Amino acid sequence: MPTVEQNLKTWGQAYDWTSRGDEWSAWWGDAETQWFGSILPRIHPFASAPTILEIAPGFGRWTEYLRRQCQSLIVVDLAENCIAACRQRFASDSHITYHVNDGRSLEMVPDKSVNFVFSFDSLVHADADVIGGYLSQLSAKLAPHGVGFIHHSNAGAYRGAYSRMKRVPGFLYPALSTIGYLDADRWRSFTMTARVFEQCCEAAGLRCIGQELVNWGTRRMIDCFSLFTRADSVWARPNRVVQNPHFMKEAALIKRWAHVYSSGGFVATAAPRS
Repeated sequence: MPTVEQNLKTWGQAYDWTSRGDEWSAWWGDAETQWFGSILPRIHPFASAPTILEIAPGFGRWTEYLRRQCQSLIVVDLAENCIAACRQRFASDSHITYHVNDGRSLEMVPDKSVNFVFSFDSLVHADADVIGGYLSQLSAKLAPHGVGFIHHSNAGAYRGAYSRMKRVPGFLYPALSTIGYLDADRWRSFTMTARVFEQCCEAAGLRCIGQELVNWGTRRMIDCFSLFTRADSVWARPNRVVQNPHFMKEAALIKRWAHVYSSGGFVATAAPRS
């Protein structure tokens, strides 16, 4: 299971950030199409907010879009190189503040100041103690009716299956891969599940209000998108959980029209005036 130290070594030292993380959006065509086609539709009721907190932005793949949604954006990452890259990339944006943390602390964020918390494609590598620690702090950092959206691991729901996969002899891999028995774990945390996230919310005095379990280049639904808010928020409601084993099919459909509508498909010149 990826520890905080392993995450720091991987993303702060070993990983080649030449493409600034955009390579992970290839399934959707590009980052822009993934944002508008897949992510924004899931968060649109909350994404326009006075103050947004982004946890683990990497090189700013989603910061690029979040910065346009708010008056103040706080970005926090455990890797100094990631924060340095974001500072450089968004140097002209005076409403963004940057912080390097220890992979656990949000002490730099003022209490009751955050209207929307966002983390996508990063905390899937975080164990339950890290997720629980963040949620326990977010109960104080959220404004009275603030909402959070965190993409995290659900691989723990398949811990037994992955344990059995690791014992498969190498000569059986081709046949078992063909029938779908073998599956990539994508370096997900096996201590995290959708239910563990909900329990962490309850322990922190928060309310988990929506969860979507999805596959991620896998057969099994190893990921989860979780919405949460304060227990006394106007957004509070009983949790609604859905399983979406077709998430990657959705990505493939979005990619089919990405080259038509994405700005990356046009020559970088000013559009003519009508």
